[in-house]
Order: sequence, then structure tokens, then C-alpha cells
Amino acid sequence: MKKIMMKTMLATALLAGSISGQVGSAHATAAKPTAAPIMRDNLSKYGLVKDVELPVTVTAGGLSYTLEKIMIFDSKSKDAQALAKKYDYAINDAQYFVWTKITVENKSGNLVQQNVKDLSEKWALNFGDLAKGEAFAAMPKASYYKPNSKEALWDWSLKPGEKLNTYQGYLYTGEINYFKIRLINKNKTSNSVYVVEPRGN
Repeated sequence: MKKIMMKTMLATALLAGSISGQVGSAHATAAKPTAAPIMRDNLSKYGLVKDVELPVTVTAGGLSYTLEKIMIFDSKSKDAQALAKKYDYAINDAQYFVWTKITVENKSGNLVQQNVKDLSEKWALNFGDLAKGEAFAAMPKASYYKPNSKEALWDWSLKPGEKLNTYQGYLYTGEINYFKIRLINKNKTSNSVYVVEPRGN
């Protein structure tokens, strides 16, 4: 009787092990889900075909500016209005609200800043309208007194070796014909980097 019980228990254990082994094997060979591609821009919505993919880095005078993402919204859209409300942007009569994700790094040996001590713009985004091609940085009242804000940039200051990952809003009115980035720092200007080059008519 004892021998029969031992055989039954052994058979049950072997069967359980066999099943668990099959489940483990199936789990190990299951295909991993494919990660969804990161949406870095919506430039195609405006008929623009990129010549280079984001992120794009531009440097001048030891300052490095990397555009990670850019989204162009109609200023009356839900997305634009939500950002304007969250960070207290005054969109007014602008045609577009442009939202960017950027990384700025000071690789020079000197302090680099844009604030009351240095009002000069350090980078410019241009969309190609012959009269009003350049976008203007929008002021987020919510972070006006928060230098180096990581949510909505206004005033900032970077010591040598410092890096800042943040977001920045722009206002733009005009035609969207191409898209280029230019950097200006310490009387040095980068070459214009075209994300979308001008197309022949």
C-alpha cells in the first residue's frame, strides 16, 4: 500500500514539474512587445519633410543646444490652450504656439546666461516666412521667478559644465516654409542647421 502511495506521489510530482517546465519554456520564448516609436515632432502636419531627424544639436562659443522634440499647435487648439493655462502663457493673437523639449549644456569655461544680466537671445528658431520667419520665446508667468525651470524655461544661468533639460514655448505667426535653428553665444554664431531645408517652388 505504501509503495502504491509513493508511486502516486512521485507521478504527481513529475507531472507538475513537467507542466511547470512547459509553462516556463513558453514564457521564456514569448516575443517581447515592440516599443512604440517616440513622436518627436509634427512637422509633416505642415507639409514639411525633414532632412535630418531629431534630436539635433547646435553649438556656438561653448554653448550646446539640443532640440529633442518640437510640436507646432494652432494657438486656438486644445493642446496650446492647455499649455497656456498650465504655465500662464499669453498667446494673444499669435497664429501658432510652438512647444519644444530641449537640452542646453555649457561646455565653455565661462558663465552663460539669459536673464536681466544678459538679455541677448542665445538661440533662434526660424520657419521661413520672408517677413516674420522667426519665432519669439513666450514668457511663462508661472515660472517667471524660477530660474532654470525644468518645466517652462524663461530666465536661466549655467556654470561651466552645467546642463539643463527643460521645455520652452514660442509664439509664431506667418507661413511655415522650412525650419532651421541658429545659435548665438559670446559673439560667435553657429551655422544655421536646417531640420527642413527650403524647397524649390
